[in-house]
Amino acid sequence: MSILWERNTGGTRYEVRQAGRSLRLYTNGVLHSQYNPARPLTGSVWDLLFLPAFFYPPASIRRVLVLGVGGGAVIQQLRQFVQPESIVGIDLDAVHLSVARRFFAVQGKDVQLVRANAVEWVKRYRGQPFDMIVDDLFCDADGEPQRAVYADQAWVRLLTGCLSGKGMIVSNFASRPELMISAYLDDHPRRKCFDSAFHLSTVQNYNAVGVFLQRPVTTRQLRERLGRVPLLDPRRRVARLRYRIRTLQVKDR
Repeated sequence: MSILWERNTGGTRYEVRQAGRSLRLYTNGVLHSQYNPARPLTGSVWDLLFLPAFFYPPASIRRVLVLGVGGGAVIQQLRQFVQPESIVGIDLDAVHLSVARRFFAVQGKDVQLVRANAVEWVKRYRGQPFDMIVDDLFCDADGEPQRAVYADQAWVRLLTGCLSGKGMIVSNFASRPELMISAYLDDHPRRKCFDSAFHLSTVQNYNAVGVFLQRPVTTRQLRERLGRVPLLDPRRRVARLRYRIRTLQVKDR
């Protein structure tokens, strides 16, 4: 793997590395994005961030908010497989946004990239609601990735306030224990606004992706919709989509 581009700014080291057509963005040695336009499935955590869109009929996901752009891998996956009308990507790091545009080709009328503090941006947002929110806000600490915003009651309340009536939140956590102690799954009444919840993971990562939906859905529906897309159908050899899924309890039954 070769270094295609690098920069040191304010004590932060950025690198774009390339192997064939595969690009990776590293910040202080932490991998923030990986994408290959010829093989859009990564086999890693980024696949889990767009995958939940298939819990709903494709036409249901028209507006998507991505918090934490990095190089924009999940945005490109959403564009290819889901094709929403509008994707808004928020990132505090101007270098990340520049890399997303320059190297990962995250450009077009359907994408708006905004440099902003995600918490402050969500607090001030008063526009059209989103059908899907991807919370992938991570930073690095001692060379290890960690969530940049704690998923407490205040954060969950802010995100649900930006959702459409039957929207979903997809939230990336560094581990399953971190997911399980989040406000999405505590005893606060806020959790009652979700009708379905799932934990997605892969064998390649420790990450736990929580999916919280304001509509009753099943894993069978997910599998059936994925099965209609050859590149996403796990039963096909050409597909690289590999995931594990568990149902989470969000309401008293």
